[in-house]
Amino acid sequence: MKQKRLSRRCFVASSGMALGAVILAGGRSRAEEVARGPSPVARGTDHEPFRYCLNTSTIRGQKLGLAKEIDIAAQAGYTGIEPWIQTIQDYVKSGGRLQDIRTQIADRGLTIEGAISFPRWIVDDDTVRAEAVEQVKREMDLLAQIGGKRIAAPPAGANAPNAPNLDLLKAAERYRALLDLGDRTGITPMLELWGPSKNLHRLGECMFVVIESGHPKAGLLGDVYHIYKGGSDLNGLKMISAAAMPVLHMNDYPADPPRERIADRDRIMPGDGIAPLTQILRDLRDKGGQTVLSLELFSQAYWEKDALEVARTGLAQMKAAVAKALAPA
Repeated sequence: MKQKRLSRRCFVASSGMALGAVILAGGRSRAEEVARGPSPVARGTDHEPFRYCLNTSTIRGQKLGLAKEIDIAAQAGYTGIEPWIQTIQDYVKSGGRLQDIRTQIADRGLTIEGAISFPRWIVDDDTVRAEAVEQVKREMDLLAQIGGKRIAAPPAGANAPNAPNLDLLKAAERYRALLDLGDRTGITPMLELWGPSKNLHRLGECMFVVIESGHPKAGLLGDVYHIYKGGSDLNGLKMISAAAMPVLHMNDYPADPPRERIADRDRIMPGDGIAPLTQILRDLRDKGGQTVLSLELFSQAYWEKDALEVARTGLAQMKAAVAKALAPA
């Protein structure tokens, strides 16, 4: 995620299961049951190495609103959703009740695996940083009210090409402050790697900050595209467990444009590009635990399509990539 400049950020199968649920439901209407989507049991996630989540950037261009995005994620067959804080705030501003969203998420069998925001918590300016911490506090409270678990902590404000180089030990202290705040709110901040950023664009930098924060819940929010864009060798993921990287943003990238020119908008569906997804997924599986794979795309081409179609295609291609990676040799 990038701020702006956030080209990404600049705002930037399952119908059969649903029908079966309708038949079994008795008194509930077909429309209600289809909206609920397949049950968590039907999605089969209990003992698998991966869970599947929809980052709502993937359908952000359709401008559906929070409640509809939740329904799309459920209907498509995901077990998790990763909304944008701005969308939650817009829902509240329009008169929506957070308790209704919490109920809707529970009824659809979903988990809020994370949330996207861009507070400038990492910058050297004390005043700006203090304001950002207050922003994070408000956003964590918002998430807690709808049953959230985590929130992204990207290097917003320290990402521009002319940004000063950060002292990574100070960055670790600042990340620790967010983690301590998370202990009080129940929302864990995940340090997010941004490939195009001046700071925290490499796996080693990010893991240094995670480790030196000294907090047991510290963790990395990874991203296939961002790791590639930032120049790190993807073999570095062999060193990172699911506990240290609970969520990985899933996507793919083409051979052209090259790494130097590739941008958020160039991300494509998993399996449609050249990313070594088989290696990545095997490495994560071999480290143990359960990683959340969250589909995150910023393509105008996808935004011009039906949102449910895009969400279903993304889930199918993530599952195909996993099946390929985990198939017996």
